[in-house]
Amino acid sequence: MPVNEGNNRPHFILQNNGKSESFTSPGQGGGGVPVPSRDRQAHGNVLLGKLQSLHPTIADAVEQQHRAGIEEGVGLQIEFEGFPDVELAFESLARERSGIELRNVRYEEDRVFATVFVPEGKLEVFEKLVADYLDESKDTKNGPKSSNLLNTIAEIRAATLQALWTDTPEAMPTSDEDYLWWEVWLPVRKNRQAVISQFREMAAGLRFKVASGELYFPERTVLLVFGSVEQMKRSIMTLNMIAELRRAKETADFFDSLPPPEQVEWASELNERLTLPGEDTEAPHICLFDTGVNNGHPLLARALSNADTHSVEPGWGLNDHDGHGTGMAGIALMGNLTDALESNQSLVVKHRLESVKLIPVDGANGGDPEHHGYLTAEAVARPTISAARRKRVFSMAITAEDNRDRGRPSAWSATLDRLACDADEQGETPRLFVVSAGNIQDPNAWMEYPNSNSTDAIHDPAQAWNVLTVGAMTHLVNITEGDASDYEPIAELGALSPFSTTSQSWQPHWPLKPDVVFEGGNAAKDGLGAAWMPSLSLLTTNAQVNERIFTTTNATSAASALAARMAAQLMAEYPELRPETIRGLIVHSAEWTGGMKRMFLPVRGKPTKTQVASLVRHCGFGEPDLARALWSIDNSLTMVSEETLHPFKRKKGSDPQLRDMNLHRLPWPLAELEALGETEVEMRVTLSYFIEPNPSARGVTSRYRYESHGLRFDVKRPLESDDDFRARINVAAREAEEYSSSGQSDSAWLLGKSNRHRGSLHSDTWKGSAAELASRGVIAVYPALGWWKTRPALGRYNQAVKYSLVVSIRAPESDVDLYTPIANQIGVPIVV
Repeated sequence: MPVNEGNNRPHFILQNNGKSESFTSPGQGGGGVPVPSRDRQAHGNVLLGKLQSLHPTIADAVEQQHRAGIEEGVGLQIEFEGFPDVELAFESLARERSGIELRNVRYEEDRVFATVFVPEGKLEVFEKLVADYLDESKDTKNGPKSSNLLNTIAEIRAATLQALWTDTPEAMPTSDEDYLWWEVWLPVRKNRQAVISQFREMAAGLRFKVASGELYFPERTVLLVFGSVEQMKRSIMTLNMIAELRRAKETADFFDSLPPPEQVEWASELNERLTLPGEDTEAPHICLFDTGVNNGHPLLARALSNADTHSVEPGWGLNDHDGHGTGMAGIALMGNLTDALESNQSLVVKHRLESVKLIPVDGANGGDPEHHGYLTAEAVARPTISAARRKRVFSMAITAEDNRDRGRPSAWSATLDRLACDADEQGETPRLFVVSAGNIQDPNAWMEYPNSNSTDAIHDPAQAWNVLTVGAMTHLVNITEGDASDYEPIAELGALSPFSTTSQSWQPHWPLKPDVVFEGGNAAKDGLGAAWMPSLSLLTTNAQVNERIFTTTNATSAASALAARMAAQLMAEYPELRPETIRGLIVHSAEWTGGMKRMFLPVRGKPTKTQVASLVRHCGFGEPDLARALWSIDNSLTMVSEETLHPFKRKKGSDPQLRDMNLHRLPWPLAELEALGETEVEMRVTLSYFIEPNPSARGVTSRYRYESHGLRFDVKRPLESDDDFRARINVAAREAEEYSSSGQSDSAWLLGKSNRHRGSLHSDTWKGSAAELASRGVIAVYPALGWWKTRPALGRYNQAVKYSLVVSIRAPESDVDLYTPIANQIGVPIVV
C-alpha cells in the first residue's frame, strides 16, 4: 500500500464487493426498418433463375479446385446483394450444418452485400428456400416462408474480387497490373492448420509470394500475400477459402527532430540526482516497442540492462539507428527532460525499461513487410520468455501511416486486443498496452486546426478496444527562437495538439478514442504557413550520444511515452492491481482543461450529451493527473473494486443465455453527504475490462460481433429503492417481485448511457446535490451481448470475465472529511 504523504491517503481497494445475482436483460422492444413485401411469383422466380444460373459456374470452380489438389472445402463463394435502404437479413444466409458459411458483410452507400461460401452440392439449400417461398401451402402466419430473408435479396451472383474486399473502397487497387501485399483472411473450418497449409501450397503454386507468420483469431487466420490484382482475380475460384481481402499496412515515418545544443554537463548533473531501482528488484518495467534503444546513453544506462534489449528480427541488431526509440525511452523514464533539468530536486524513479526492436531504420520493415500484428505478438514473447513474472506495461508509438480503418478492427489492432486479454491462456495474464493515436504530419493540415483533427482519424492499431489509446494536448505556447518573432502558437494553452488524430469521423458504434491525452507539443504559424519548433516540443535523450546528449520529440509518440510512465508509476505504488485497473485509474483521473472545453463545448449553457461525446472523441476523457490517480484526500475519495463475473451460461439443448450481474453496495459516507444538503457534489464511475476479439467483416451488431462480451454499469437513482433499482435493470428480479418505477430519468450524467457504453472502457460523471448522492451507494455491473453468447459453437459461453470498477466522490469544500467515515466502515487505519 502506498506511503501516506501529507493529506494524501491511499485509495480504498475493496475486496469481494460485488455480489452476483441472476440476470436477464430487459426487452428492448422492436425496431428496424420493416421488410417490404414483394410480388411472390415474380420475385421468387427471379431468385430461382439466378441460383440455377450458378450451376455451370460452380462446376467450373469445382473442376479448378480439384485440379489444384483440393479435396475438402470445395465449392463457390456467392454474393448476395440487398435492395436499397433495406437491411439484408445476412445472418439467415448462414447454414452451418450444411457447411454454408457467411464470409463477410459489406455496406456500400445504401446497400448491403454479403459473401457466402456454398459447398459443392449445397446450392440446393437456397433453391429449396425459394421453392418453399413460392409454395403457398407452406405459408406461415407472417406470409410466404422465409420472406424476411428472400424479400431483402435483390441480386445473387458468383463472388468476385470486389465481393471479398472489406477494406475501404479508396484502398482498392485500380489497375489489374498493380502489385501489392494483400491481407488474406481465411476461415478456420474444422482444422485451422489444414486450411493454412492448403492455402500456402495453392498460393505458391499460383506464384503468389506468402510472408511467414500468421495471426490467429477465433474464426479467422490472417496471412500476408504478395501478387498482382490480375493474379488474384484469376485465382479467386481456386482460392475459394478466402473470406476477406484487405490491403496490408505500412508503418509511419518517424519525425526526425532537430536537436538543441549539446549539454553534457546537464546530463551529468541530472544523473547525480537520479535514483533508479536495481536490475534485481521487482520494479515494474516499461517495455518499449520501437526502433530499439541505445542504452549507452548516460541517462539510460542504469535503467536498461543489456539482457532487457531484444529484437523481433536478429538481423536488425539491438541498437537504435533511427533515434525514435531512444527518444521514447527518455520520456518513458523521466518525462519531459526540460522539467527535470530545470529542477534541482532529487528525481526518484521506481520503474525500469525494456526494449524490443519492432522496426529497423527509418520505420521500414525491411525488404519484405511482415505482419505488424504477427511481429507485435513476437515482440511480446521476447521479454516475456526472458522474465515471465515481471510486471510491465507495453508502450508502442508505432502506427500505420494511413487512417482508413476509421474504428473498424484490423488484424493488427485485434492482435493487440488478443494479447491484452491473454486469449491464448483464457485471461490468466492480461497485459496493459499503451498505444499512440497516430499523428497529423502535414504542416498544411496544421493550418486547418482544429478541423484537421476532426477529419484525420486515429491510425491503426490504436482503435484496439483493450489498449490505452493516447492522443496529444499541449501546454507549450512560448516560442523562444530568436528568428521566430512572426510566429504564434497554433493551439492555445491546454488545448488539443495540432498533431493529434481523433475518432470524430468514426461511426458512433465504435469505441470512444483516444482514451486520454498527454503533452505532445505544439506547432507555430505565421502568414505563410505552419512549422514545428524545438521550443514547442519535449526534450529527451538522443540516440547518437557522440554527437549530442539531448534532442526534441513531440506528437502522440511523446504523449504515449508519458502515459506509459504514469502507468508504471501506478504499478509501483499499487503492485497488486490488475492491468484493467491501472488503465481505469489513468482514465478516471483525467479531466478536460479549459482550452479543451472552449474548443468543443458551448460557452454558455449546459452542453448536450452529443457535444460531450464529441469532446471525448477529440480529447478522450482529458489530461490525467498522477496525484488524483495515486491518492484520495479528505474531500475527494476513490474506491476500487476488482471483481469477476460470468456473463453467460448454457443449459443442455438450449442456446446460451445471460447469467449473472454484480451488485456493488459501496461503503457510502451517508451522514456526511446528507449534512451537505444542496451543495453540488460529483460522482464519477469508470468501468474497465478486456474483451476477447473476433474480427471479421460480418456485421457490427450481429451475432458475429467483434467483442466477446460487453459490460455495463448503472447506479441507483434518488428515491429509488434497492428492489426497484434491481428490477429496473434485471428482468429476472422483475419477474420475482412486484415492480414499481419511480418514473425518474437520470439526466445528470455528462455522457449518459447511450454514449458512454462504447468499447471496453466506460467512464461518466454525475453532478447533483449531496443529498441526492447520499442515496446512490448501489451500483450494478451487468452483461451485454457478445460472440461468446451468439456463437455457441466456439464453446466460450461459460467463461468468466474480470473487471475493475472505480468510483469517486468529490465535494467542493476542502474542510469536508468524506474519507474517514468510509475508512471506519471497512476498518482501514487512518495515519495521522
